[in-house]
Amino acid sequence: MPPPAPVDLKAFVKTIAKDEMALAKKLVDDGQGHLFAHWKNGKDAKKIKAQMATLMQLHKSYPLPDGLLSYTKNARDLLAVSKAGKNPLEGWSPSVPQGESLAVGTPEFDDFESLGGPLLSKVGFVLVAGGLGERLGYGGIKVELPTESCTETCYLQYYIETILSIQQKHGVVGKTHLPLAIMVSDDTYEKTNALLKRNKFFGMDKKYVTLMKQEKVAAISDNDGKIAQAEDDPYKIECKPHGHGDVHSLMHSTGTAARWLNAGLEYCVFFQDTNGLGFHTLAASLGVSSKLNLVMNSLAIPRKAKQAVGAVCQLTNGETKEERTINVEYNQLDPLLRATVSPDGDVNDKSTGFSPYPGNINQLLFSLKEYVDNLKETSGVMAEFVNPKYADVAKTVFKKPTRLECMMQDYPMVLKGDDTKRVGFTSVSADMCFSPVKNDTTAGAAAQASGTHPAVAFSGESDQYNAIAKIMRSVGCKLQAGEKKTFNSVTMVTGPKIVVKPGVCCQPGDYKATFAGGDKIKITGGSVLILKGMGKVVFNSLKLNGALVINTGGLKSETVFDNLVIENKGWTEVPAADGPEWVKMRGYTLDKTETAEIICSHHAGKPYKWGEGSVGGTVVEPVEGAEEDPKWNWDPVVEDKGGEAVGGGKGGGGGCCVIS
Repeated sequence: MPPPAPVDLKAFVKTIAKDEMALAKKLVDDGQGHLFAHWKNGKDAKKIKAQMATLMQLHKSYPLPDGLLSYTKNARDLLAVSKAGKNPLEGWSPSVPQGESLAVGTPEFDDFESLGGPLLSKVGFVLVAGGLGERLGYGGIKVELPTESCTETCYLQYYIETILSIQQKHGVVGKTHLPLAIMVSDDTYEKTNALLKRNKFFGMDKKYVTLMKQEKVAAISDNDGKIAQAEDDPYKIECKPHGHGDVHSLMHSTGTAARWLNAGLEYCVFFQDTNGLGFHTLAASLGVSSKLNLVMNSLAIPRKAKQAVGAVCQLTNGETKEERTINVEYNQLDPLLRATVSPDGDVNDKSTGFSPYPGNINQLLFSLKEYVDNLKETSGVMAEFVNPKYADVAKTVFKKPTRLECMMQDYPMVLKGDDTKRVGFTSVSADMCFSPVKNDTTAGAAAQASGTHPAVAFSGESDQYNAIAKIMRSVGCKLQAGEKKTFNSVTMVTGPKIVVKPGVCCQPGDYKATFAGGDKIKITGGSVLILKGMGKVVFNSLKLNGALVINTGGLKSETVFDNLVIENKGWTEVPAADGPEWVKMRGYTLDKTETAEIICSHHAGKPYKWGEGSVGGTVVEPVEGAEEDPKWNWDPVVEDKGGEAVGGGKGGGGGCCVIS
């Protein structure tokens, strides 16, 4: 098809502004004359102005000096590499990077958590939340979804509650203010802002919350880098997301990173929108960063060889000896290892059963000083890539327009000098740090059937309960494994359902003091335990077979429980095909049949020892020397190396509520 006839832009000098005319002329010189070929003098002035407004937005939002012209040049360069079939990893050899593999409940984990604990008051938090929940079968924003059914706390509330609890426990009252930056998009900005305002920012001072809106980039229609127009309307420029790597340019352009550094912060952590386990290992990760003097620390998980998870690798260039520790996609790692290290490729280590290359989960911890310095140097622009889908063998025609993309984990690509050697990882089992909610029920069921984690709302909720149970078992508590149940064709362990608000326990190390009784804490697999509030509670002895909700009170409240025994009918899952979207996503709702509730209050500055009174039932005194009821004895739960519970039995029911 011949190129469209050029248009005389001078004829539109009264239609568009001077800066728009200057950009249009530059675009024509750049080979983008097709964008204006449909313009007709005296017609469609509003559409012309709207088109130029889009082009100006694309020009101004692209963070390189020449804006849209830089973008099209990069597109041509990267498309030429793609067409030639060049391997971007050619000349590089992989090895295992520096880092630490930790397990909750071990002395090593405790040591790193203790080392990182004091640094929690020096962290800024960056939430990458640009997407809607449509892929999950949810019409709203993903951060509005409940993390679990017991309290219906949404993800954004949970994240802010955790930040405020860290601030309260590890900072200086009235002086420490830990900030939150949220990357949003055109699709999510208004809804995120409304959610925050409707809930009074969930208790956070709004001046410490920054919304950073990510703009889209122009779609590219061919190898010449031509900007794509909508098929049904040439006045509309086709735009697509640029990838979550834009969070770095936004941290720079909004001044957020520099402002945090000037306020005395030393680290910033980037985390995902629907991973409710992400903060359990933050203190330990800070400890690793401190000990190894890392500028970037990737939270990682053990991965099986050839598992479809990107791997954290150290790459060394054979000619220049340059080193880079970056994420390598799983389908690139195995052939790279075969070509450079061993003909066996990516294989499991016999001693661990896992690949030596840990799996990247895109939770990243940065040393703030070096981060700000690199943002000044690069404007936060990450290395880009392109992935066109070709319609012909010669790679000259695209099936549909493509675009340049960037990823936030590619930050090491912009490092220079000794900083390139200060990148590492902290690996912890997935059941303690990674359970994203990213699939609808159909896709989740198919994933589970193929042996992959379903990553649905039901699994995200179940994994949150199981993570808390694992932490409690690590400090000696005896928790029975709940039943496996199936909803929406996805099967998960459903209990015990334990929700410990961050105001009570913020990190795994806090649980030892709260559940001081160790093996005297016994909870059956069908039980529910919810600890709310900011008060201190100590359980020297607890037997729970049912549902117990405790409001621990305010900061000055302290309550000690001895010989607390709760038995009632508890809560059970009920299949639900109707109701709110978040309920239908799970396939069940909770029937809260019977609940014991305790409200703690301030007790004149000293611990109050709970020992009498009724909580929705009858007080029964313990009988000294009596033989323990068999219901409180079960086989211990065994955790496999991947972190999934593989032992235990069914949960029980109950009768009255008993306290002693």
